[in-house]
Amino acid sequence: MKLEDLQKDALELLKNLIGTQSFSKEEDKTAELLENWFQQKNIPYQRYLNNVWAKNKHFEEGKPTLLLNSHHDTVKPNSAYTRDPFKAEVENGKLFGLGSNDAGGCLVSLLATFTWLYEQENLNHNIIFAGTAEEEINGKNGIAALIPEIPKIDVAIVGEPTLMDLAVAEKGLIVFDAKIKGTPSHAAHPNDDSAIYKTAGVLKWFENFEFLKESDVLGKVKLTVTQMKAGSQHNVVPAHVDLVIDVRVTDAYSNEEINEILQEKAPVDEIKPRSLRLNSSNIEMDHPLVKAGIDLGMSTYGSPTLSDQALLRCKSLKLGPGDSTRSHSADEFIYVREVEEGIEKYIKLLEKALKR
Repeated sequence: MKLEDLQKDALELLKNLIGTQSFSKEEDKTAELLENWFQQKNIPYQRYLNNVWAKNKHFEEGKPTLLLNSHHDTVKPNSAYTRDPFKAEVENGKLFGLGSNDAGGCLVSLLATFTWLYEQENLNHNIIFAGTAEEEINGKNGIAALIPEIPKIDVAIVGEPTLMDLAVAEKGLIVFDAKIKGTPSHAAHPNDDSAIYKTAGVLKWFENFEFLKESDVLGKVKLTVTQMKAGSQHNVVPAHVDLVIDVRVTDAYSNEEINEILQEKAPVDEIKPRSLRLNSSNIEMDHPLVKAGIDLGMSTYGSPTLSDQALLRCKSLKLGPGDSTRSHSADEFIYVREVEEGIEKYIKLLEKALKR
């Protein structure tokens, strides 16, 4: 197959994906589109739930395995859309439509790259492609469910819009629920133990608190109080104030370490993590994938946004066509040339790294 034909097919698939509703947990129809691709290309594949995956033709037991992964679920369109979010339209080189940038362009580019490499022999890694579900909600039936079903993964490229620069690290996430307790009372009476008044000092502590270790790539851990709830009646001092705390974790800490620190130091009566499963991720600067990308002129950076990397337990690199700032925006789009160039750059990167 010629590269131009592969790029054309990938763009046609992207248009069909845009035209097919695939909100998180509702990706069955876009999974069928991925199945159709493999059927048309005569590539054996498997499907688990709404995750579709395939191995390269010359997959060898004992050889390390590279995962090419992106997602085919989308968020729901926001109210500011001026276009039909499910109508793929090309204007002035822009392909508009929900999921075009996040992460349809990455998905079809990685799929085209896998197809290009499918029959190649003498690669130093096996290759698995996986188009997965529920990324937008960090769901349990997406990549987390698929990993136990496929061969062991040693390294991964996760397709998210990075302008084809190398995101060599990504922040993880822990959401904490905290409680500040006080003495409930009638508002007309004195109360020296008001949970609401105590909250002022607690908020100042969270505002000023800093984790000591700093990541070379991702900088400092970012802690933000994002929600607060208390009281139900104007004349009653409530028994407690509830806080929600968003912590963006760098590769300087494990999620478990962050939890231990806040359990010990936070001036609250209770603090509990909702989950410790969304970890920070990174890859060494001297890894062959990173070195190959740098040789091709790609820049490196640390990403503050979360992806399926958080659910992997291997070294991983986030890389893909499109711009993260367009994700979840109204009238979402990706440039046609970004997809075409994305396929070319993925192929050059992998042929350089996997044939060393």
